[in-house]
Amino acid sequence: MRHGKGHRKLGRPTAHRIAMLRNLATDLIRHERLITTEARAKALRPLAEHLITLGKQGTLHARRQALTTVYDPSMADKLIHVLAPRFRARPGGYTRIVRLGQRRGDAAPLVQISLVE
Repeated sequence: MRHGKGHRKLGRPTAHRIAMLRNLATDLIRHERLITTEARAKALRPLAEHLITLGKQGTLHARRQALTTVYDPSMADKLIHVLAPRFRARPGGYTRIVRLGQRRGDAAPLVQISLVE
């Protein structure tokens, strides 16, 4: 049974995995699309969607919660002032994962994760 197995470990220690996902979330907010492996994108999706939901709240508390995840304070501002109004009427599903093929070196499945328009 799979009870209590709620996240992907991605072959990394906990601190490394959390730092990597924070970097990916910050870059996704900055560039609004990333090319990464499928496993990383699937692990990033819930974190990114939660950050956008925090941005939609727009409160000081929500900003501080977003700053615990996002490395760059200017990206927290972008989250609240640019991305939140874009997704104001959308109840969820802010990201899209599109498969791109396999990486040449190790045949890892590559995907593009992007924010929907």
